[in-house]
Amino acid sequence: MRSPKPHEVLLYGMHREGVNRPGRVPLPPDLPANDGSTRRVPRKDGAMRHAAKVFRAEALKQHRRVFGSKLVVFSMVLWPLMQLAATYYTVRPLAATPGIAERWPLAADPQRLLAFLATGALGFTFFFSLVQSAWHFSFERVTGTLELLFLSPANRFAIVVANGFGALVPNAWLFACFMVALFTALDVVHVAHPAMYAVVFLALLVPAVAWGAFLNSLLIFSRDSAFLYTLLDDPMWFASGVRLPLFALPGWVRAFGSALPLTGSLVVVRGALLDGRTLGELTPDLLGLAVLTGLLVLASVAALRLGEARAQRTGQLRLF
Repeated sequence: MRSPKPHEVLLYGMHREGVNRPGRVPLPPDLPANDGSTRRVPRKDGAMRHAAKVFRAEALKQHRRVFGSKLVVFSMVLWPLMQLAATYYTVRPLAATPGIAERWPLAADPQRLLAFLATGALGFTFFFSLVQSAWHFSFERVTGTLELLFLSPANRFAIVVANGFGALVPNAWLFACFMVALFTALDVVHVAHPAMYAVVFLALLVPAVAWGAFLNSLLIFSRDSAFLYTLLDDPMWFASGVRLPLFALPGWVRAFGSALPLTGSLVVVRGALLDGRTLGELTPDLLGLAVLTGLLVLASVAALRLGEARAQRTGQLRLF
């Protein structure tokens, strides 16, 4: 029989042997019984309802934090659009370079070049919004909200996933709608099958949510979250091929970028939308992206457990 965690002692009156103290609240069904009997297995539907409740609460908190005023909606398109325009007019003069069509055919076609950069901007908006969310989540260590979350029986992994997803949807939906309108106007999207749109959506959404959970798990235990925020800003778009093709980057940069989920997501998105590649042709890239996503999930769980175990020993939410 396992030893209770500190928040279980506070909430349910459990001591180290798992016995109730007089006058305390009875144990919930998923905790060890006090009569020496075998532990009852928690119902899966109850655990799912609990995770869904945590998910809704954390997502609602993110929504209220992001939408502090109506001007936020305007900035959701203006900021990524200005970055896209600046990148396009920076790269556009390359079209006049001799031999550019043989080395990078997209650069010779203004519409396809814009579509290439637009997909990069969309992917970067997805992933960087989660970097910002994790950075803001780390502020809860200062305000004391995080301590309350760790004292509650809320599922830790559900908290970090919901925090990332709750920041992703409000930050990316408007720019995603703008990108759909832009691709329709340019008429540069050529998919092998309509189902590839679902593949593109999942290739952006699922790795981004796993990326957000991983960053949240790290930054809530970091003493210098501003450093990690800076480290994941410009290096992420540079190494992931957001504005430049991967073949134009040095080998060591490509190796670093291969460890970022944004790189694999952009390969799938551009391959499906711009190159018309089929699901079979993208299977190796999708498998690599799935493996990286799984590793991020495992790393998130490990970071949460290590950070909470250290917090229980030292009384401080500082892992590194």
